[in-house]
Amino acid sequence: MATTSGDHAGHMDAIYRSQRHFYDLTRKYYLLGRDRLIAELAPPPGGTVIEIGCGTGRNLIAAARKFPEARFFGIDISREMLSTARANITRAGLSERITLAQGDATAFDAQALFGVARFDRVFQSYTLSMIPDWQGALREGASKLAAGGRLDLVDFGQQERLPTAFRQLLFAWLAQFDVAPRATLGATLEQIAAAQGLSARLTPLYRGYAWAGRLSA
Repeated sequence: MATTSGDHAGHMDAIYRSQRHFYDLTRKYYLLGRDRLIAELAPPPGGTVIEIGCGTGRNLIAAARKFPEARFFGIDISREMLSTARANITRAGLSERITLAQGDATAFDAQALFGVARFDRVFQSYTLSMIPDWQGALREGASKLAAGGRLDLVDFGQQERLPTAFRQLLFAWLAQFDVAPRATLGATLEQIAAAQGLSARLTPLYRGYAWAGRLSA
């Protein structure tokens, strides 16, 4: 059965209504590669950066602190997560540099939401494994790239160089939270790159625990 945007938003709100209060405390132990992605963003001075699936705002806050000359934007389908993100961003004193809006990763009007149609950097951190139409989310993100822009992502890999028992236990645990590592991520990146005139790259991290992907304009 197809999942509509409204269904998915409600589902995410239900999951994160309580989890958002301790999300960052727990996720730092297994959402590996996020800080690596942030460190490599390197937007141009005065550039624009959007995180698709911004969650609690943790990544946007870290990126805004590291690159003080850039402007940052974030969307998330969950109102619950956005409530926490706005509070965190205000507490960090970054409300003037980070703008948030509710949006569906697979189809959103950036111009209407932010007054910015395309971005120098787009990033997606551990979101594709939770989005039913994850290929659509990747295509949408790639379509928001400015000339010379880049989309960076990190998400669960296939644990290809880790013990089979570890892989089975991790996948079973993730499934309890509707998280599904995307085995065809590399092929999908290549297909999108070919369709949109981009270049694609996929890099295994931590023996395949995570995969880092990139689409460059």
